[in-house]
Amino acid sequence: MNKDIDGVAFDLDGTLYPNYRLNLRLIPFILKEIPLLWAFGKARDVLRGKIPGKIAPVVEAAEDFYDAQARHMGAFLNKDAAFIKERTERLIYRGWVSLFRNIKLFPYVGETLGAIRSKGLKLGLLSDFPPEQKLEYLGLGGIWDAVCCSEQVGRLKPAPESFEELARVMGLKPERLLYVGNSFSYDVIGAKNAGMKTALICHPLMGPLLRKGRTPPDFIFHDYRQLGKYVLG
Repeated sequence: MNKDIDGVAFDLDGTLYPNYRLNLRLIPFILKEIPLLWAFGKARDVLRGKIPGKIAPVVEAAEDFYDAQARHMGAFLNKDAAFIKERTERLIYRGWVSLFRNIKLFPYVGETLGAIRSKGLKLGLLSDFPPEQKLEYLGLGGIWDAVCCSEQVGRLKPAPESFEELARVMGLKPERLLYVGNSFSYDVIGAKNAGMKTALICHPLMGPLLRKGRTPPDFIFHDYRQLGKYVLG
């Protein structure tokens, strides 16, 4: 077993299941709600600090994350923030959750999580979207020592604060935690900036390119059996 790790934490979307399986189900919604989705993405870029300019890059003091997100979306769409917040909650947050019924996980996810847990290592999860109901639909409810949402922390990935909160809730030092994700920019960079070890799931052809970067993940894999062997030996 990897003696440098006391716990393994995961991203959800695109990490525990392939993104395309959700994206195919989203096609009718995407075609119908292009302006809302565009504003949603732009607002989250602002909140990540990716768009410099007139709009503040972070949630203002004492402001709820969802209020801030709606405020930015409303500015992009020239719509009332309260109206946008209600539509976003109804159409995206509540509307998308049911799409997770019967979505298939990557092969060997369940077996790998079970093996990690059976060896006494802690399991955690950090997502940029509320994960609890999704995990139930995916058949992964009730197995985690900690489940966190960066929105509820108020800082989206790759901000280190959300990763630091995950480590705190798990009761582990960040350097003793391996974070597994599918995004180099959000998952690997964010976890590394919080002091964690990192693992990236990606297509086999991408692995050699990522290993040559300035801050490569500690481990790159495309099959969950590889991750299990890396963690458990």
